[in-house]
Amino acid sequence: MDRNVEFTGTYQTTTKSSAITVQRNEFRSRSFYVVLVVRAMDYACTDFATIAPMNMHGAHRIKQISVVIEPTITYNQYMIAIIVTVSVFLCFYIIAAVVAAFQYLLMYRSEGRLPVPDSSVTPDTQQPIVSREAEASNYGTTSQTEGNLQHTAGCLGRSDAADSDSSIDEGEIDMLDDASTDKNIIRTKTFLYVADLSRKHNKVLTKKYSLYQWHLVTIAVIYSLPVIQLVITYQQVLNVTGKQDICYYNFLCARPLGVLSAFNNVFSNVGYVMLGLLFLGLVYGRDKAHQKAVHRCNSFALSCGIPNHYGLFYAMGTALICEGLLSACYHVCPSYSNFQFDTSFMYMIAGLCMLKIYQSRHPDINANAYAAFASFAFVILLAVLGVFFGNVWFWSIYFIFHVMSTIALSAQIYYMGRWKLDFGILKRIYLALKGELLQPSRPMYMDRMVLLLLAGLVNLSLAVFGVVTRPKDFASYLLSIFIVNLLLYTTFYIIMKLRSKERILPQTLLYILSAVVVWAFAFYFFQARLTTWELTAARSRELNRECLLLDFYDEHDIWHFLSAVGLFLCYMILLSLDDDLVKIPRNKIPVF
Repeated sequence: MDRNVEFTGTYQTTTKSSAITVQRNEFRSRSFYVVLVVRAMDYACTDFATIAPMNMHGAHRIKQISVVIEPTITYNQYMIAIIVTVSVFLCFYIIAAVVAAFQYLLMYRSEGRLPVPDSSVTPDTQQPIVSREAEASNYGTTSQTEGNLQHTAGCLGRSDAADSDSSIDEGEIDMLDDASTDKNIIRTKTFLYVADLSRKHNKVLTKKYSLYQWHLVTIAVIYSLPVIQLVITYQQVLNVTGKQDICYYNFLCARPLGVLSAFNNVFSNVGYVMLGLLFLGLVYGRDKAHQKAVHRCNSFALSCGIPNHYGLFYAMGTALICEGLLSACYHVCPSYSNFQFDTSFMYMIAGLCMLKIYQSRHPDINANAYAAFASFAFVILLAVLGVFFGNVWFWSIYFIFHVMSTIALSAQIYYMGRWKLDFGILKRIYLALKGELLQPSRPMYMDRMVLLLLAGLVNLSLAVFGVVTRPKDFASYLLSIFIVNLLLYTTFYIIMKLRSKERILPQTLLYILSAVVVWAFAFYFFQARLTTWELTAARSRELNRECLLLDFYDEHDIWHFLSAVGLFLCYMILLSLDDDLVKIPRNKIPVF
């Protein structure tokens, strides 16, 4: 009997409760049969064959079943849910337009009355970390006058190799004058300023960082096409065979539409796409405004504030859109085998955010797009291996890799790229440790040392936790490592800004407070486990719940909405975090 059911109609296994949505177009006769089959053993539902009849010829298994038939929501309710969702996210566009118009009005009124930055006059509040005695140690610091002369010459029409050759590759030519001497001196000073690490030509760096967005678009297209093909195949198999154990839906709140069995879970990702497009628009507006200021030879745009390179911001906005699309693909048929589709671009978002924070005050030495995306590709490969081969050997190798990667990255950040990973590295480490033991000294970069020690301890704890507990959901575990490191770095950056007597503008502070509130609610709904592919399909249905919002969306859909808003607010924090420095000369902005 159970074999006949498997090849006829729609079917699923169940232990305590389940739900099947029956669509009228599937039953032209307006009637259908409900067939219940009690299996002799529980293996099909629990993967454990622990319960069986004591006497196969005498005792019988008894189950009390209640079948309830309820009408589903109407077409109008579908439309209301869709229109309300889109309208809410359109409100962000309206708010952004109003704020942009207000800021443009303020800029228009103040244009032409701004004072020219004077590097010779430096208030005490602009150098809180560096003492007056430290001025003598700033040998090699790029002077503001030198920077202004370079930019002024460019405004007058003088062009150099970078301006005349559109195919120049930064890896072929070092744009630093006397690079073999100057950059070694400058980057090893005790006190560094942004001017020291923004000496390369602006056009070269702009091309370097624009590679991020184009590489990301290319990766997204190549990665998404097979994903879309795979999930469509899953959905077709489900529709043809009727086997609903393939996909782990919240069947009590699955709203089908067309060929999709749970349209609401797919559509709820629209927030990522809409807010990602909005962020790209805001970045584009800033980019064009900066370009116009440079063409007008605005002294503040040329020599003040954090250097403006928007390639990483464009990549972040594109990654948010891709996260929405890939998450929608995953929710076409959620299962154990395609969960990595839902997290792949989350790794990239976290990584790009950390790169952007580092780039703000280290534009000359930030990682290039090739190295960054190669690292992301390896992380995604690691996530896939962790899902399928989560044994003791894998976790042992992963622990060693995690610890070694943390040490290597810490050295890269601490020495600002002025170290080499070769066969002599062990000997140099030994000599350095021997020297410290014989004659201990204070770290040259104390702030960086504190951050890296804290990050190292946290990462070691996370690695140990993974080895001890060996979580089955390795992809989420790996994502949590990225999120924790991003939070640590963002907190460090904000603390260092405040220590440097820099300000957090009211607009940015509003973004920070709003993000904290939104993420608090988001994680509350994220904790509601409505399904889990860590269990069998039948046991997963025990967690299913009714719809919570508009009789259309469940808790996980609300998580999609709130996390999209939270990511957008985090992006806005990074976009506006250093707006207080737009009038501060770069040779007065400390590096940390």
